[in-house]
Amino acid sequence: MVWIISGFFYYQISHPAGESTQAITISIPPGATLKQISSELESHNLIRSASAFRLLANIRNKQVHIQVGEYELNQSMLPMDILKAITSGKTVLHPVTIPEGYRITEIAELLARKISINKKDFIKETRNKGLIKTLNITSDSLEGYLFPETYHFSKHTSEQKIVQAMLNTFKQRITNGGMLDQIQKSDMSLHEVITLASLIEKETGMNDERKHISSVFHNRLRRNMRLQTDPTVIYAIEEFDGNIRKKDLNIDSPYNTYRYKGLPPGPIANPGIKSIVAALNPIRSNHLYFVSRKDGSHHFSSNLREHNRAVQKYQLKKVTRR
Repeated sequence: MVWIISGFFYYQISHPAGESTQAITISIPPGATLKQISSELESHNLIRSASAFRLLANIRNKQVHIQVGEYELNQSMLPMDILKAITSGKTVLHPVTIPEGYRITEIAELLARKISINKKDFIKETRNKGLIKTLNITSDSLEGYLFPETYHFSKHTSEQKIVQAMLNTFKQRITNGGMLDQIQKSDMSLHEVITLASLIEKETGMNDERKHISSVFHNRLRRNMRLQTDPTVIYAIEEFDGNIRKKDLNIDSPYNTYRYKGLPPGPIANPGIKSIVAALNPIRSNHLYFVSRKDGSHHFSSNLREHNRAVQKYQLKKVTRR
């Protein structure tokens, strides 16, 4: 009887379940048991026997080494090769591009769609005091410090690992680009630079305008003028519906730069490298105002009278109907 069982086991583990080499993606979620995993493999005809596979895993002492994530397997693989694959940690990676100017909440939404993270856990991790402390900043979240980039994450990657990866990328880009030295030589702190960069990021998507927008903010700060930038008001509105109303400009929030002078308490989005460079390197100008031309570009003015004319021209002009 023992020889029969041994022969059966040997046959099951020494033969593939089929001949097809077509990739089959198997997802192993957190908390999955060996029994559940082996049943899943058997149901996809990747192994001949779930019980034989479990025995193989126990004999090889691999039952506790199975890694969470997605794996591409095929029916022509031997059970031992499948076991090696799912204990290797070499999971299927999904490219996720974080756009410049996204807020933490928007990043959470994107990651939830792409790799099924838990949005609440992600946002909670961005408020991790230990991580914030590594930046030596005064802030209650990592808003501004989750670097916009294309990342490659597997499904079921923990929210902690994702936040850490984005924060590490920020630190690398700031350090490798020589900007950390430039910040230390400037009259602004890292937090102030990233905060200013986030305003620039939200005000323009045109690369050749970033340093010009920066010059306006620098000029207003030097003159102790309110920055009066709409994106800070939007950030202060809990449920923004896409329209800024006159009453919104009076919202009592430290982020409302129509009410309070200086920079807001922290970044209002996560800026890209070009906006950070612009925050540190404004062009020379005497401009104090800018208004959208509604084509993606802006008109810049050095006094209020000129600015009001530009507003009239680009924002308040009547539509001519035929």
